[in-house]
Amino acid sequence: MKIAATSLLLVGAAAAFAPSGTISRHSTTLSMESGDDKSMSLPFLPRPKILDGSLAGDVGFDPFGFAGADRESLINMREAEIKHGRLAMLAAVGWPLAELWDRSIASALGLPSALTANGSSPSILNGGLDKIEPDYWLIVASIAGLAELSSKDAKEEKGAKYVPGDCLFDPLGLMPSDKDGALAMQTKEIKHGRIAMMALLGYVAQEALYRSPVTEETPFFFKSIL
Repeated sequence: MKIAATSLLLVGAAAAFAPSGTISRHSTTLSMESGDDKSMSLPFLPRPKILDGSLAGDVGFDPFGFAGADRESLINMREAEIKHGRLAMLAAVGWPLAELWDRSIASALGLPSALTANGSSPSILNGGLDKIEPDYWLIVASIAGLAELSSKDAKEEKGAKYVPGDCLFDPLGLMPSDKDGALAMQTKEIKHGRIAMMALLGYVAQEALYRSPVTEETPFFFKSIL
């Protein structure tokens, strides 16, 4: 079984660690009231005390103690998780699309392809990053800077009501206005971000080992649809 396919199968198990927002909060509350301090995701391990179920997607999963010992450390780690998850969701889509369409689009525009010699997306392990124009990195850095400034503004504007990852960006109005709906939407986002990070890891590992595009190694997931 190829690594990307295996990664997608593991994703199903990972999704079980993050139930819907309403269920997660309700179940955690019942667990704490009953005096059961076992983790919901790993019931044979104790629930980390810092993970009290107040954050979306929190089911007591932190076997390595990355959340830290205090609330400030937890919020900082959630900020990092949600931002990495958002980047991973973009990359999980953009990586295979580049391998499928980059050469044809570049040819139509009279530009050189940015893919590697074997047709893989450029990356640290695949190589090919030298083909990316400096202007691209400048644009990426500028967008990241604007996002960080927006996040800072959101912290100052909302104070204690600030939710980790909020950068005042919701042009389509997808975030529900009620508390339960907002928690459910935040849980969906963090869940999809976690899945995307696992899938992207599968892309990277597979292409590093097999030295061929993930779209060629597991065409069922990509070419059967596109």
